[in-house]
Amino acid sequence: MKLQLFHTSYEEIKNPDIHYGRKNADFGQGFYTSDDLDFAGRWAREKAGYDIIINKYELELDGLHIKEFSRSSEWADYIFNNRAAKDDYLSEYDVIKGPIANDTLYNTFGIITSGFLSKKEALELLLQGGCYYQIVLKTPKAAAHLKWVSSEILSHEKALSYQDIVKKEEEEYQEAISQILS
Repeated sequence: MKLQLFHTSYEEIKNPDIHYGRKNADFGQGFYTSDDLDFAGRWAREKAGYDIIINKYELELDGLHIKEFSRSSEWADYIFNNRAAKDDYLSEYDVIKGPIANDTLYNTFGIITSGFLSKKEALELLLQGGCYYQIVLKTPKAAAHLKWVSSEILSHEKALSYQDIVKKEEEEYQEAISQILS
């Protein structure tokens, strides 16, 4: 079975490096993608002198060891572990799929990990807002199952429209958080 994936960058990435990304991202180090083209576009940030490129891939799932999360305490625990740059206790998986922690988009991790909230309250904050999925390739085996298909330059107008969507969602997310914290 094949899965269509997207990755936003400033260049075509035909052969992704799974070791390039941050170790303290949601699901640890790996090549982060989405199966949702619009969501991939929301990661677009304009940079002077660069085009925004959305790379399209196909991932052959057969033969891969895949961990799939839903929004749950198990998911939150794994994110907290990785954000704290601890050892990846799910390193036996080739691919990890699950919701993005919305604070990644809206920069509220400091509140969530401040120590002023219980684990239950922190999870409640992470459950706010839309649920967008990320698919992370963690191993050379997963990278070998990924085939680059094409790329597309994101227009300035489309990038701005995605930024407007993210801004609106961020405002809604911040309002929901303020309601929970008050």
